Amino acid sequence: MGLFSKPIKTLDDLFVHTLQDIYYAEQQIAKNLPTMISKAGDAQLKQGLEQHLTETQNQIKRLEQVFQMHGQEVKGATCAAMDGIISEAKDILGDVSDQDVIDAAIISSAQAVEHYEITRYGTLIAFAKQLGRHDCASVLQQNLDEEYAADKKLTAVAESRVNRKAA
Repeated sequence: MGLFSKPIKTLDDLFVHTLQDIYYAEQQIAKNLPTMISKAGDAQLKQGLEQHLTETQNQIKRLEQVFQMHGQEVKGATCAAMDGIISEAKDILGDVSDQDVIDAAIISSAQAVEHYEITRYGTLIAFAKQLGRHDCASVLQQNLDEEYAADKKLTAVAESRVNRKAA
């Protein structure tokens, strides 16, 4: 249990905590994506990241909707995992000077983010269904579908040209 968080005693408590975790994570992503966009050299990568920034802002709104649907205060809980992924991305991007390798590093970092989000949304959906909150699960499913699509697009950009150019 964190210093300022309440104890997790029930699946509902765990659902709310996980919701707070991904809410914080999405906010950090929205805050840090513009830096990745500015460093991207590949036009398709840049466009995909810009599109995902808009999606992330919509995902945050959906999370706020789920908080309200579930009768909970909208707030985040510090997500050490996302903070770590973002910190690592910043470190790697700070160490690379070749633009093609920067693009490959951006994709690698963005996919680490996507994979974390996919695990969180999948878990939240399972919890919501178990709690009988199919309404919440349906809203969360929209976010999960976007995360899968973003990951697939990143893979396509990497495999179609970015990794080859970086090599």
